[in-house]
Amino acid sequence: MSMLASLAHAYERMAEKGDVPPFGYSNEKIGFLISLDEDGSPVSVIDLREGKSKKKRPRHMAVPQPVKRTSGIAPNFLWDKTSYVLGITAGGGKRLAEEHAAFLERHRQALIETDDPGLRAFWRFLERWTPEDFERLGWPEDMKDQNIVFALEGDRRHNIRMHDRPAARALWDRMQSDCNKTEAMCLVSGKRAPVSRLHPAIKGVWDAQSSGASIVSFNLDAFTSCGHEQGDNAPVSEETAFAYTTVLNKFLERDSGHRVQIGDASTVFWADGSDADIAEGIFSAMIEGARDEIDERSEAKKVGTILNKLRAGKRLKDFDPGLAKGVRFYVLGLAPNAARLSVRFWFEGDFGTLAENYLRFMADMEIAPRTDHEAHAPLWRYLVETAAMRKRENVPPNLAGEWLRAILAGTRYPLTLLSNVLMRLRADKHINALRVAMLKAVLIRNYKMEVPVALDSDNTNKGYLLGRLFAAYEQTQSAALGRRVNATVKDKFYGAASAQPRKVFALLESNSANHLSKVGKRAPGYKETLEKVIGGIMDLMSPSDDPFPPSLSSEQQALFGLGYYHQRNAFFKSKTDEKPISEEAHK
Repeated sequence: MSMLASLAHAYERMAEKGDVPPFGYSNEKIGFLISLDEDGSPVSVIDLREGKSKKKRPRHMAVPQPVKRTSGIAPNFLWDKTSYVLGITAGGGKRLAEEHAAFLERHRQALIETDDPGLRAFWRFLERWTPEDFERLGWPEDMKDQNIVFALEGDRRHNIRMHDRPAARALWDRMQSDCNKTEAMCLVSGKRAPVSRLHPAIKGVWDAQSSGASIVSFNLDAFTSCGHEQGDNAPVSEETAFAYTTVLNKFLERDSGHRVQIGDASTVFWADGSDADIAEGIFSAMIEGARDEIDERSEAKKVGTILNKLRAGKRLKDFDPGLAKGVRFYVLGLAPNAARLSVRFWFEGDFGTLAENYLRFMADMEIAPRTDHEAHAPLWRYLVETAAMRKRENVPPNLAGEWLRAILAGTRYPLTLLSNVLMRLRADKHINALRVAMLKAVLIRNYKMEVPVALDSDNTNKGYLLGRLFAAYEQTQSAALGRRVNATVKDKFYGAASAQPRKVFALLESNSANHLSKVGKRAPGYKETLEKVIGGIMDLMSPSDDPFPPSLSSEQQALFGLGYYHQRNAFFKSKTDEKPISEEAHK
């Protein structure tokens, strides 16, 4: 099933449950409601926004589908922002009079023959209204530039807006079907139907245009074919275009439960099957991490139970075959690209396949030791470790999407993951479990290497041995001088040692002799321990090879970081697991 067909199918399921608006309507942010008498006189203004003080947010409401505005003036039907409806704005409003006039003209043509009391009251209000009435009536300044809807005062008490009235709905249906529209075979549904010339805007994609952007659009001659214009180049029916954009906008809403942010990719996901909610909850926890507040619903408990089994290495098809084969899962990553949206990645498959690939990912990322906080880190925490200053907004743009796509599909990881982690290690010298786990994962999947999870004292790989040796020299310095030195061996030499060992290790070896001498005066037993570690590492190096080569490849630099991490943590094991050995040496 194609991406657009999957979204259209998701719309059909959600429409049956009443979770999305019907064809021709759209969930839009509405700030205020104006209540009218039957003679068109305004009765009151109702603030529909939710929240407190400056943090108030407009309410989402199903209204007649808005027109797609670019640079022209185009009013909506029975609702719009105050510049169109009232001729009022908080800004300069260079086209204010034209916008308000266009709103009046559209409704004059649409409502001139209506006999519905509500629609006639609405038209009377527009006929009598002047922008000066805003100040005269003392309406709030917060109302300016908000989207406005209307209702008869009697209907308002029953939560019925002007656009909800049967006459308004019937009129809107006629207005949509009266136009002469080109018909063609829809590329998504396979049915012959009126073609959508401009697909509805998609809103909520991070860093895209606030007015919305498109996945499918044609606006230059270079994008057209055989004389076709805009939507005729790739015919998609109006109903299908409405369906896929409506459900996508629903998924992209804040707190929808169907979106996560992966780098610059706004990622939506959904499932199809009897256990769809369970599958969506599991995937959300995989990517974003478990929520701090755990409710007592049976579904939430089941999500936690299944996730714990997956993290323990159990295969989903072995303990829940219905979820593995009975649920179809979809993941779509969207990134901004001027007025359009780029599809960063797309996954479709059985949830069992996704779970298998997630298990493989967890196995790749296994590293020891690691803290409880690092044990089941969500994907975003790993991505932050690839970013400057560890800020989510600094995650390399393409890396996040490429890595998630590789995880979902079980394919090779992007090599930019390796290069970015190595760059961050050289830049800030912060070697932690998450970064080392990423290095290990790339080596296993991309280079098919056997990489140890914990310290491997018998591993003879040159990069791994040099990383261990570097950690031993650092520990020797710490034991000799204490931890309150201005710059440690790692601070000064990690970048050079991991990339060009020959430039650094001769100096480190010379300094370590002096440091060992000082340790011997304070703690002779610990000096002997350090000498055994250093000697044991040197013994594993092949006598025929240069122990300190002029350079290391990227994969060898990754093993250097892994060896350093393993050896460094081995030094911090004590009999009580309360303090490092180096502290014992200074007693």
